[in-house]
Amino acid sequence: MSDLTYPEVGFTRPGMDLPAGYHHVTVRARVGAGDRAFQSVVAEMREWGIHRGGGLTVRDPQPPAIGVRVDARLGVGPLALPAPVRVVWLHDEEDLYGYGFGTVAGHPATGEEAFIVTRAGAGGAVYFEVRAFSRPAAWYLRLGGPVGRLAQRMVTSRYVAAARRAANP
Repeated sequence: MSDLTYPEVGFTRPGMDLPAGYHHVTVRARVGAGDRAFQSVVAEMREWGIHRGGGLTVRDPQPPAIGVRVDARLGVGPLALPAPVRVVWLHDEEDLYGYGFGTVAGHPATGEEAFIVTRAGAGGAVYFEVRAFSRPAAWYLRLGGPVGRLAQRMVTSRYVAAARRAANP
């Protein structure tokens, strides 16, 4: 995974502090309750449905696994921005499923983003969390400043909405 564009690999894992020197995003929302809701969000994450719900196109998707490259694009048609990433960590446990991916060359930002779903026991609350640290890599993102952060907040809100729809079909 030497093609990553940042050195702080894995810092979006649960329980880790996000590194200094980046813009941080941490959003955690209750999206449902019980085993069915949890399993539905996990299934959606395994099929990149959360990302599609966020407005990304995922080309030739493979299931999330450490080292898998994901060629995503944000937007539509010729104006879509490439957003290639590589999965850098994965947790698949009874009450926690999640993965983080890091940016590779060609991504307009540099950093890492994680998607985590947790369940408080089989009948408990289901939470979806997005954790990220990033900074602009492309000139147009540096120039856009606050507009890029606004776009990130909008996409993050769409991720949460996609997780909520998955948990409550």
